[in-house]
Amino acid sequence: MNTKLQERLNQIPAKIVSDDFLQSKGLANDLGFWIFDYAPEDELQVRDYLGFLTELLAKKHDHLKVVHIHLLALLQDYLEDRRILTRSIEKQIKEGDAALLKALHGPLHMDKFAPFLLSNTKADEHDIVLISGVGSVWPLMRAHDVLNKLHALLGHKPLVMFYPGEYTGQNLSLFNRLTRKNYYRAFRLIP
Repeated sequence: MNTKLQERLNQIPAKIVSDDFLQSKGLANDLGFWIFDYAPEDELQVRDYLGFLTELLAKKHDHLKVVHIHLLALLQDYLEDRRILTRSIEKQIKEGDAALLKALHGPLHMDKFAPFLLSNTKADEHDIVLISGVGSVWPLMRAHDVLNKLHALLGHKPLVMFYPGEYTGQNLSLFNRLTRKNYYRAFRLIP
């Protein structure tokens, strides 16, 4: 277990139940979108912690409505709903990753996926939105696409994306290897 990571994880509950967090205070009118970045090799520790965190919030802060969205599970539901999950798996097996990416480019556009996310999770009706599984859906989905589309749909609703890589406050580097030169309107949750 990574003890430094655990110390950061242990700071999350107090941060996300604070009035400043819930009301996006002190963010200079920016959206309440946050990134909790961590080393990719610590994925299992973060997954375990997310289970603990959702239980803790349900027990000790039951007045707050919290939704945890795992992108891979939601992606599977989305593809199944569109009746293309089995065909997508078969295409990947027979033709490879590039063919699958090309075939799913249209169906996975955020203008289609983000409304599905909202309708299936009711994220806009919750007080806090937690998102994980970013590494599991890459390269089919990109964190910046999800965040950018959800900005417009969730407004000032607090959202925390658990990100297996580094967030500098401006750039995301998935798995600490794939750097994008996009600016993200998000803040680091726990430095």
